[in-house]
Order: sequence, then C-alpha cells, then structure tokens
Amino acid sequence: MDITIALERYDRHFPFFDGTVKPPAGVNLRVLQVGQSAMARDGKDRHGRMLKGEFDLAEFSMSTYLMAIDRNLPLTGVPVFPRRLFSAGLFFVRADSPLRTPAELRGKRVAIRSFQTTLSMLAKGDLKFEYGVPWEDIHWLLEAEEKIAFEPKPGITIETLPKGSDVGLLLDAGRADAVIQPHPPHSMTSGQVPIRRLFADPDAEELRYFKKYGCFPIMHILAIRKDIAEREPWLPGAAMEMYAQARAISADYFSDPNWSSLAFGRRYYEREKAMFGTDIWPTGLAANRKNLERFMMYSRDQSLIRGDFAVDDLFAPSVRNT
Repeated sequence: MDITIALERYDRHFPFFDGTVKPPAGVNLRVLQVGQSAMARDGKDRHGRMLKGEFDLAEFSMSTYLMAIDRNLPLTGVPVFPRRLFSAGLFFVRADSPLRTPAELRGKRVAIRSFQTTLSMLAKGDLKFEYGVPWEDIHWLLEAEEKIAFEPKPGITIETLPKGSDVGLLLDAGRADAVIQPHPPHSMTSGQVPIRRLFADPDAEELRYFKKYGCFPIMHILAIRKDIAEREPWLPGAAMEMYAQARAISADYFSDPNWSSLAFGRRYYEREKAMFGTDIWPTGLAANRKNLERFMMYSRDQSLIRGDFAVDDLFAPSVRNT
C-alpha cells in the first residue's frame, strides 16, 4: 500500500526523511518535505495542498484544521502535534519603540500572517484572556490570504496588505506598531530593521505560562484524509507508532554533544529539560485535551468556528482512546 506524508524539515522529522522510521509491513511510505510559507524540497503550501487532498497524511495548521472540521471538510486527525510555539516570544516591535507591555498594544496596528494562522489565533487569544487586552481593540494587518473563508466578528478592523508587503519595512516606517509572526521577514531577522521582543524576558514569560497552563501550545496536527482513515482504520494508530519511533530516534541525537551546530546545544537541552520538568511534546488525546479545549475556545471567540463539536470529534475513532 502506498502512503504519502508531507512534513516540514524539523529535527523530529529527520528519521522520516532518512528512512530510519520503519513503516508497518506492506506500507510503502513516501515522505515529502513540503514547506508552508517557505519552499522546501517538495514545494510549499502544504496546508492548502492537503485541503485539496494531494497527500494522504500531512502536518497541518491546528487553527485551519478546526475550521475544516467545523465545515465538515474531508479530513480527520491523529493526536500527534509536530509543531508547538508560545506566543510571547514572537511579539516584535522596533528597537526604539515605547511599547513595553501587551496592554500598550490596544488601539495599535499589529501585523500578523493571516487571521486564522495558528500563531495569530493563539496570540489574539492570549492577548484577550491572559493579558486583558481584547484583540477586538487592535487594528490587524494581514499579509496572506485565508485558507478557509470565514465571517469576521462585526466591528473589528482587519486590513489586508498589498501582495508582497514587507512587514519589517512597515514596522520601520511606523506604519505598523508591532509584528506577531513565527517567521519574521529577512528585513527583521537580518538586522536591517532594528527590532526587539515586546517582552523583556520572553523565556521567563513563556515558562510562567507553561507552569500556569501545563502545556506547550499546539501549532500543528497530523491530518489524514477522511476516506483513507475510514477505509484503513489501522492507519491512524500506525502513524502514531511511526511518530513514536521518530521521537525516540531524534531524542537520542543530543547524546552527541556536537550533534547541533550550537556550541552549547547539549547543555541547553539539559537545562530546558530541567526547567520544564516534563515531556512538553506529548502525543495522544488525553495528554492534550486541555490544550485543545483552550484552542477551541479561542477559535470560537474569534468567530473562526461556530459549530458545537467536542475535542473527541477532531480525531479518527480508532485513536480517540489514546
């Protein structure tokens, strides 16, 4: 049986790319390296291509996935979450900006990738429910088209930027007050536009957030075509097993102190494990239920989803008891 899986180039996916993950007997696993906004070996626009049914399984936007389930699109899920991010460390302002706290973003112009991008959804939800800054009071500047159409909440200000806009240059020119993005443009990362993070100590803020909520926020889920999951109900569980193999293999990479090109890579790995004190990348539904419930609350508040469905409905029946 031939199965295609589209993944981003993360360390935890190397075992898929180099063939050290062993698929079940009788499965010919074709692993594609597909970026989302950036080009990878096998192209980009992974989420859009998965919505068109191009892959059997794919790493997929958590926010867009919730919208797909809400609209009964032909996808279902596997409780494997290949990408996670905190929002706090991804709030950027100009180096000379007077802005120092989330509260000061009220009424400001803030650039995000798209309204439904998962980090955007998380950041808007965190602003409102964690920092007391209603996202409705911010002027949102959007770079990219939405993957799935939705009706915005009445009274909010959303402005779609001209195609090709560089949000770093907008920030530099004072046409944006802040940028919240997982992949800031080269103008920002290269130092062309002097920037700093809004939070003075984002590591401490994100660790505080983790200790409060007990989770590392999910960005992506492993999605599977619904027709394949129904025809081959063993496949979602097999996908979880392959991910378990990949995690075990990639976790051992750091046994070599020079595996990473970072000089202090191994010691940083040890410090992070000590700081969090637990596995921050759990798989399975039970270990991620609260994380997912919070995401669904954020999504409903932002009018991205409207239907009354439960966390269990996000997953193929064969893997709900995990």
